Amino acid sequence: MAEGSVFKRCSCRDSDGRKLGNRCPQLRRSGGAWSPTHGRWAYQLELPTHPGRPRRQLRRSTFDTRDAATTDRDHAKALLALACDDAAVAAEIADMLLAVTCGAPLPDRDTIARRVRAGLPATVTTTVGEYLHSWLASRRNLRSIQPNTLLAYESHIRTHLVPHLGAIPLVKLRVEHIEAMFTAIADRNTAIEIARQSDKPWIRATVRGQRTTSPASMHRIRATLRKALNDAIRRGNNRLIDFNPAAHIELPSGARPKARVWTVNAVQRWRDTGERPSPVMVWTPQQAGAFLDHAEEHDIALYPLFTLILHRGLRRGEAVGLTDTAVDLDNSLISVTQQIATHGYTPVIKKVKSESGNRIMALASVTHTVLRAHHTRRAQWKLACGAAWPDTGLFFVQPDGRPWHPNTVTDRFEALVRDAGLPPIRLHDLRHCAATYLKAAGADLKDIQELLGHSSIAMTDVYTSVIAELDVERAKAEAAAKLLPRRRPRPAA
Repeated sequence: MAEGSVFKRCSCRDSDGRKLGNRCPQLRRSGGAWSPTHGRWAYQLELPTHPGRPRRQLRRSTFDTRDAATTDRDHAKALLALACDDAAVAAEIADMLLAVTCGAPLPDRDTIARRVRAGLPATVTTTVGEYLHSWLASRRNLRSIQPNTLLAYESHIRTHLVPHLGAIPLVKLRVEHIEAMFTAIADRNTAIEIARQSDKPWIRATVRGQRTTSPASMHRIRATLRKALNDAIRRGNNRLIDFNPAAHIELPSGARPKARVWTVNAVQRWRDTGERPSPVMVWTPQQAGAFLDHAEEHDIALYPLFTLILHRGLRRGEAVGLTDTAVDLDNSLISVTQQIATHGYTPVIKKVKSESGNRIMALASVTHTVLRAHHTRRAQWKLACGAAWPDTGLFFVQPDGRPWHPNTVTDRFEALVRDAGLPPIRLHDLRHCAATYLKAAGADLKDIQELLGHSSIAMTDVYTSVIAELDVERAKAEAAAKLLPRRRPRPAA
């Protein structure tokens, strides 16, 4: 690499108006030393060229001292040294040096070093959007990443992260940028809610089909960004950044909504206003029984599946994926070992969510009777279909033998609830119902945790938190209240 020369130059011109540069006689003393008062310090450095191109030099001036010019020259040389023996990278770095405007500082060496080591162009600043797209592509190549996790990453990047942060250079991303993104998301939520409550139909129509972003979703968006930026820090010796601003963002609590029971008053308010007390609702035992009666009468193919979920708290995918070998009707036992989940809309057979989800459960006599009847009915379906009957190995199938699509089960459930005139709950809330009824019947949290396949008893406690609204707990409250002596008897409720 060329050493480069350091010298003085000035803005003096000759009689024809041309700049003298370093030829001005005032730049040196009579003995040849540089004048301490005339001119500014400068340097020039021979630069690598692209094949077939003429030679070129880096010339930078206007330095106040020789040391300042020497330091800047050495900085340029250090940048060129990053290329090692790669002529193409050296030419790229030279392009970058020539593009720096007069008086502007040269690029930071460590930043360029990270880009060169990572195989990225030295002359182009990677934006957050470019990095996130390349990061997502790298995650797709990992077999350990679940498809639904990739779908969530893609949705967060496409819907929120790139629109708000995509144009910012990755090395310049700061906490303030991310805070501004979440403020914009919250403002959009407010605008949607205001439009929904407008008395003008055309304003309500502008947000029809638009969804607000919940606090829990905001936490997941931040988790995606934090993971991507952590990977930018951890790229072996190719660290693209040194600081993860997403790790320093505070968001509103993403706590799960509290489950509520459809009491008489809650049902009446829902019928009057359409409002639900909570996103997570639980039927009373009477309402659940009414649903099963309606399902038995109007959807006998899925009635046994809904009964099993309500009685034993299976997840939707676990019930749909239940195999013949997992159902032991002779001993009234079932084994939950797999599930049918959806990746997008495509059904996929997977293992259960965790080791605690792999479980064996006993069946009540009424549940056993319903499943036995389904087994007999399914044999009749198979006989009617003959050779066209597919051998899926699944316990719950459609009358033609084909597997149930999980989304179809949800759609049929919601239609039954609607037609029965019952207050709405989600299919997944049947698990809340099952846990609540077990608690009311005297089961402890550990028993319910094992039945539901929860890895943490804290999750089970969330599922059973509505029990205070049921009659058994109300009776305890009555008994406790009666212990308090009063001067006058109170009227009965």
